[in-house]
Amino acid sequence: MPSLRHLLGLVVNEAKSSTARAIAVRKVARSAGLTEQLSLAGLKVLLRSMGKTGPAMVLRYHAANTPHRTALIHRERSWSFHELNARMDRVAQALHREGIGRGDAVVLMLHNVPEFLFLQGGATRLGAAAVSVSWRSTPSELRYLLGNSKARAIFFDASVADVVSRVLSESNLGDRAFSVGGKAPGFRSFDELMHSDADDAVLPDHSDEAAVVIYTSGTTGKPKGAVRRFGKDGTLQVLSFIAETPMHVRQTHLTVCPLYHSTAFGFVTISYVVGSTIVLLDTFEPESFLDALERYRVDHTAVVPTMLHRTLGLGADEVKRRDLSNLKAIFTGGAPLSPALATAVMDAYGDVLYNFYGATETGLVTLAKPGDLRIAPGTIGRCIGGNEIRLLDDNGNIVPPGDVGELYTRSGNLVEGYHENPDATAASTREGFFSVGDLARQDARGYYFLEGRKRDMIISGGVNVYPREIETVLTAHPEIAEAAVIGVPDDEWGERVHAFVALKPGASVGVDDLIAYCRDELAGPKRPRDITILDELPRNPTGKVLKRELREMAS
Repeated sequence: MPSLRHLLGLVVNEAKSSTARAIAVRKVARSAGLTEQLSLAGLKVLLRSMGKTGPAMVLRYHAANTPHRTALIHRERSWSFHELNARMDRVAQALHREGIGRGDAVVLMLHNVPEFLFLQGGATRLGAAAVSVSWRSTPSELRYLLGNSKARAIFFDASVADVVSRVLSESNLGDRAFSVGGKAPGFRSFDELMHSDADDAVLPDHSDEAAVVIYTSGTTGKPKGAVRRFGKDGTLQVLSFIAETPMHVRQTHLTVCPLYHSTAFGFVTISYVVGSTIVLLDTFEPESFLDALERYRVDHTAVVPTMLHRTLGLGADEVKRRDLSNLKAIFTGGAPLSPALATAVMDAYGDVLYNFYGATETGLVTLAKPGDLRIAPGTIGRCIGGNEIRLLDDNGNIVPPGDVGELYTRSGNLVEGYHENPDATAASTREGFFSVGDLARQDARGYYFLEGRKRDMIISGGVNVYPREIETVLTAHPEIAEAAVIGVPDDEWGERVHAFVALKPGASVGVDDLIAYCRDELAGPKRPRDITILDELPRNPTGKVLKRELREMAS
């Protein structure tokens, strides 16, 4: 039985959390202009939804408050907030007719198409779990994901029907497999589902019980399903983030990262909090990305650093010739941002770059603003309100300022855990703080810096060597575009440093010159003994370098 002291502690913490949320709401409402167009209809929704904080409530509010404002644009079509909300309600009805309800998993294996958002919103209203998986999944990967998530239905892009067909006979989905974006032989389509006999009965609202499950990229093994719900404790983190940015009502957000990735999902959700219009691009190409920024007068977008690197590959003049005067923020995260790239991006786009740190499991944790990146180009910034950070050594002790430790964070926005994997959840948790294995340090100014992944740390001659430090030195070389560092076995040193680099277009520097450069810039154990020049670094679809492939090359 909990002690009186423990119960009093819970009451005090809840009071502090409620006060902090109230302050954050007022601050964001003022800075983002949320009260500028508050209508009676919108106010009624807010009063009816007291205590609810999920995406369903947010969209219902905007549908009532500003029903005719454009909510979504894809290619040449657009939907108002009223139309988007109504479409999600219709999808919920359709899923309900198929027997989908509270706690059921609905797999979305889709490109960046409006149906992704329709289905995610519809499942949420039923209290179901929308499970996002990559449309690039192989049959073996999909087989694992369907089984691990205990999927009751799948909606897939018609172009990957062959992959789904090869797996479906081994699943328990029955005929609840639907193609999107075209007909697929042997399957019902999303359009057929939506045009079946309508049922206008009002469904119970179970959105507070809903979840999204986003499978981590699996760069070290089987993907783990991170289960996220929408409790009120998570709102403080989101509101604190908005308050630190130029996000405002009546703005436009460009979504170009894949929707199955947490970056895209997170920024769509945050943008809808302030009633932004979402422009949805099918895929990322540097030219089409820049075209969309200009054509739609985009205010903010969220990308991974690889995308920024590719736009600069077109030449800084290609960026500067565009009219991007409306662009207020480029949010980047999901992979390390090198100091050289940060500076080059701001020189080309202006001081609109915001570097965040977060993960599928933790939500947004830190934020570096443009001014921070000018002072300390490699920083991930300072802690966002609603988060706590601890940098811990292997024994769980907090490391001194300037030392490297494993980054643990606690907030109301942590995932519930890994689906069907309590061991992985327990291994990632210390006293309520969660870690995804990243190493970081904090300087005297309060700025945090990533130093790599714990599993990637190299021990050479008994010295801890952090790949991120070496990668930063390498990318500062005027002819290197990207770099990745791994440790390889060494009989004398235990491990030695092996670097892989991709050169800038037209560069011709050789390995011997690069080794000499590193000799001048790095102390003994940190110097790469081997350097391999590649056309490009191997990456997964969300921009993370696949170091397992580099290890295979090195071996």
